[in-house]
Amino acid sequence: MPSSHESKKQELPPTAWAVLGLLSFPGERTGYELKKWADSSLRFFYWSPAISQIYAELRRLEELGHAASVRSGPEETRAKRRYAITDAGREALAGWAADTDEAGPPVLKHGLLLRIWLGHLAEPERLRAMVGEHLERTRGELAAVREAMEHAGGVPDWNFPTLALRWSERQHLAELALAEALLGDLDELARTPREPGRQSGGDAPTPG
Repeated sequence: MPSSHESKKQELPPTAWAVLGLLSFPGERTGYELKKWADSSLRFFYWSPAISQIYAELRRLEELGHAASVRSGPEETRAKRRYAITDAGREALAGWAADTDEAGPPVLKHGLLLRIWLGHLAEPERLRAMVGEHLERTRGELAAVREAMEHAGGVPDWNFPTLALRWSERQHLAELALAEALLGDLDELARTPREPGRQSGGDAPTPG
């Protein structure tokens, strides 16, 4: 029979663990500050939850006793609620982070490749333009990753986030190489004459 701790752990979605993970670093933070931090770290290798998701998970974490909050005093012009992880929350997070069974495989949802897959319905030049736009966007993301790495560099509390950002830098470099290779593949396909009258037999082009 599972313990109450295990039951709580199983109930939490990945978003909750991500928000609790943001709270696991020193200091207290508002929901807005957590969103900014997620945008400059988590989104490069996982995803950045919406601000509404962050506040929803903060409420859930407080109900479970994994987080606690304090409201700012009258000295601030606008009242703010700051959140911090509790000892129980840190213990639960450490248990979840050490549980390799829950890591799961990476999930790839590549919007550009979905359009390439449907390239028989598009003009070749439009496909090339989409790949070019993807290259520019990826270069911008790579620059943002490197900026985040520079900001985190030399701060002992951020050593492991820096490792994740370093992985993301390599991933973006690989994405650039893949996109450049895709341009070459499109060029080669454009040079390949299509045999007149040849059509597929109606089956899927891959086995299964």
